[in-house]
Amino acid sequence: MLKIALSKGRIFKDCLPILAKANIYPLDDPKTSRKLILDTNIDGVKIVVIRATDVPTYVEYGAADIGIVGKDTLLEYNSQQFYELVDLKIAPCKLMLAGPKEAVPLKNGLRIATKYVNVAKEYFAKQGLQVEVIKLYGAMELAPLVDLADYIVDIVDTGNTLKANGLEPKEHIIDISSRLIVNKASMKTKQQQIKALIAKIET
Repeated sequence: MLKIALSKGRIFKDCLPILAKANIYPLDDPKTSRKLILDTNIDGVKIVVIRATDVPTYVEYGAADIGIVGKDTLLEYNSQQFYELVDLKIAPCKLMLAGPKEAVPLKNGLRIATKYVNVAKEYFAKQGLQVEVIKLYGAMELAPLVDLADYIVDIVDTGNTLKANGLEPKEHIIDISSRLIVNKASMKTKQQQIKALIAKIET
């Protein structure tokens, strides 16, 4: 059994052509199916549908052999317990520091709203700044508007949402794309199957 962990939404949609290269097609439509484990056209290959933030956990603990997840999630999860093997170059975006047009200068004591707490702390620590990081799960753009935070650290694609809320990108932290990760034990016990899949994906 080979289990591939994917999240619903944009990454799942972008992954379908990639899996098709390996002749893997889900038999159930994730948009309409309530199943969390989807059968595929290949016996013994299943797709596990979970939250994006849970993909590294499932792969690390062997509940999934392979996962496809954004680099932003991997940076925040910060684990060495699986292999990051392929940059699939899908779902590209940027992790940015953003704030109001007339934002206060970067200095100690600022409040930063983000769901990427570990990434934000490391970013500011490298600049020698001590900041207060406030964890939020969504609607980051609201935080500076209601004086909850001075800046936000968030994923930026088009930048339209920032602009609509009077914010703008300030500093580029890192480019983000989706990566293929593999459980370390699975790489030993299912090496031939996994390498064959990766080879087809990379062609």
